[in-house]
Amino acid sequence: MCRVLEVSTSGYYAWRKRPASKRVQDDGSLLRRIRTIHEASRQSYGVPRVYRELREDGIEVGRDRVARLMRQAGLQGISRRRFVTTTRRDEAAQPAPDLVERRFEAAGPNQLWVADITYIPTWAGFLYLAIVLDVFSRRVVGWAMEGHLRTELVLQALQMAISRRRPGSVIHHSDQGCQYTSLAFGKRCEQLGVRPSMGTVGVPTTTRWPRASSRRSSVSCSTARTSRRSARGTSACSSGSRAGTTRTGGTRRSAIYPRSSSNAVTRWK
Repeated sequence: MCRVLEVSTSGYYAWRKRPASKRVQDDGSLLRRIRTIHEASRQSYGVPRVYRELREDGIEVGRDRVARLMRQAGLQGISRRRFVTTTRRDEAAQPAPDLVERRFEAAGPNQLWVADITYIPTWAGFLYLAIVLDVFSRRVVGWAMEGHLRTELVLQALQMAISRRRPGSVIHHSDQGCQYTSLAFGKRCEQLGVRPSMGTVGVPTTTRWPRASSRRSSVSCSTARTSRRSARGTSACSSGSRAGTTRTGGTRRSAIYPRSSSNAVTRWK
């Protein structure tokens, strides 16, 4: 081996007997401290938070050094959820006309519904939630959850809304996702007497209503994790009993926009 590495035999054995350098010893001590912080955070802290904890403890260390040690030790934090695309257009499909034209108003229930699909990250992967929202009452009247993005997902949400509300004639507004422009969805709307409507591509307000509601409906409880310096531990949030609503300080609020108390009761139908 010494011949291959082109080093002397005495030099090799001297390297074997040589004690670890001060840098290596400091890295070992720092790594033990990093492991303690990482475990105290329930293995959720990444490089930025671990680095900040070390600096607050008075340890002078560089961020790159912390990143190198954590990478070598296989330590990593819980990153934010990655973005998942739920709207995929079918260029060959013919979208329905826009019957709403960004006027999200209704004089009564079951006149205008808006629909959309969102995703929910879980430990086992992503779940996809399709909802149908009544614009008048701002309530979720239909929903479905599956592990796929096929047309059956939006069909199940539509069927639930029809079974619960039984409207005479209602506009179903959505984006131009391939699930809503599919032949199966269009045929089902024709059978149920539902008038499909699809917003213009590139308009951010097209599905603002259902997306705002689905974000709140998909969260049942969140745990507020505090740092090891906090003595309060963890706390849980409470959600409203009605779909599409949240509770804050014991007061029920609309999932989309706050509503005055004068008409909040009359519109919950």
